[in-house]
Amino acid sequence: MNTQGLQAGKSLATGRFASGAVALAIALASAPLGQAFAQEQTSAEEAFASSRHWASQIRSYASKSLNSDEALSVAAIPLNGPGIEQYVNADTLMSPGSIMKLVTTYAALELLGPTHHWKTDFLTDGMMVGDSLEGNLYVRFGGDPKLTLERLWSTLRELKSMGINRIEGDLVLDGSYFRVDGGFPTFEDNGDNPHAPFLVEPSGYLTNLNLLHFQVRADERGTQAWTTPDLGEVSIDNRVTALPEGPCPARSRFDWEPVFHENHQVTVRVTGQLPQGCRSTTYLSLLPHERYSASVIRSVLSEMGIIVSGGDRFEGTPEDARLIMRTTSPDLVSMVRDINKWSSNVMARQMLLTIGAEFRKEDDKDDRVAGIRTVYEWLENMGINTAGMVIDNGAGLTRHGRITARQGAQILQQAWDSPYASDLMASMPIIAMDGTMARRLRNTGMDGEGRIKTGYLENVRSIAGFTRDDNNTTWAIVGMVNNDPAWNGQAVLDRVLYSLHFRPPVGMTLSQSADENPASSIQ
Repeated sequence: MNTQGLQAGKSLATGRFASGAVALAIALASAPLGQAFAQEQTSAEEAFASSRHWASQIRSYASKSLNSDEALSVAAIPLNGPGIEQYVNADTLMSPGSIMKLVTTYAALELLGPTHHWKTDFLTDGMMVGDSLEGNLYVRFGGDPKLTLERLWSTLRELKSMGINRIEGDLVLDGSYFRVDGGFPTFEDNGDNPHAPFLVEPSGYLTNLNLLHFQVRADERGTQAWTTPDLGEVSIDNRVTALPEGPCPARSRFDWEPVFHENHQVTVRVTGQLPQGCRSTTYLSLLPHERYSASVIRSVLSEMGIIVSGGDRFEGTPEDARLIMRTTSPDLVSMVRDINKWSSNVMARQMLLTIGAEFRKEDDKDDRVAGIRTVYEWLENMGINTAGMVIDNGAGLTRHGRITARQGAQILQQAWDSPYASDLMASMPIIAMDGTMARRLRNTGMDGEGRIKTGYLENVRSIAGFTRDDNNTTWAIVGMVNNDPAWNGQAVLDRVLYSLHFRPPVGMTLSQSADENPASSIQ
């Protein structure tokens, strides 16, 4: 992948400084991060000027910041210009957090293809008579990671356009696209909120990310609370009191407490105080996937004036059912962007299941297992040593996931030469500009100089992606901090990116780190 291609289809920046020394001086003088680094500027510049031992300097900085020589793992590989591969504890298996999503999404681009789409079909075993559909309405799901309310509405609107006002039959949901044997590994670190959006599991019935959007607003009438979508199973006990106009409080000042009843009924009690003109919101996942999806479809139909006379069933679609409507997802590239920009766990997990479903063998009973096997085989065919790697669920939301920095950087090195490199890179957050990197390394002279996926778990911080140095060389970079606590890990990883940009290792000094083979370690 040449630099021209990067600039045309994989742009990392809007410009660069002509001199590394000038850039460093400007960054240190003008930014909070630069101010933090300025305290060590003199000693750091002298150290880097006197040797090219970039990895040793990073190791030393991390050791002081994290009080550990083993908490940081880094691999940096130059891709298109002068530079020397750098490794710090690079063969240590680490918990990666959400940077594991890059493995899943890159695999999906290669294995499923950038134009892959998911289809959700609406079928019937009956006939249309007058303004009625005399028969059951079947919804055959296809594993869509992002079947939204808007797409459901526009598709079901076709029924109304056909003149249908009543369905004389049952609503039958078919979620058999995925094979799942015994559920999924449990993630225990839920932050005391088991209903949080990041914990939503994948499902053959997944609709609207299985989320309810709760809102409360205060005005001269008092407070009003509501949820979108508006489902019959969910009610709100609004105990928020209105205050005179004033500063709007943080969302954390409100308590949304679900109370579960029989027959999947839920009451959400909300408490707090809200000044007039203010609004507070939250997202919760409260219903099983199949119940949620059935209720959403009924709600949309009801808003259109279409009544379903029968009940809900969850089973397969008859072979002789005829197709009456279909909604097709955006292409896989769009899904990859949503996953990596905003670190969507459920969409990444849904994508891994899709790989399993599309590449399963006849005797496979679990698409998660089939997907993991398929990804391992794909990596090994590219020459990646997968020893010790644990993909687990494809999203990084796990305490079992493992990867080395060297493995991660080698995967990115392969991705750089992929026909779909531009698609993968465009999906990743831009340094200091958007996604999960929007507030990092701002005003340091690095705005737009890299596309970096981030990872965050308790005691885990991580980065992975592509960044450009001040010589216009692009690097594949993977960094992980596993430490108790890891709160300072983000600053350490930001320092890795900062140093790689302004003081890239381009000298010819050979050295051996404590954990590296002298034949392969050039630092």
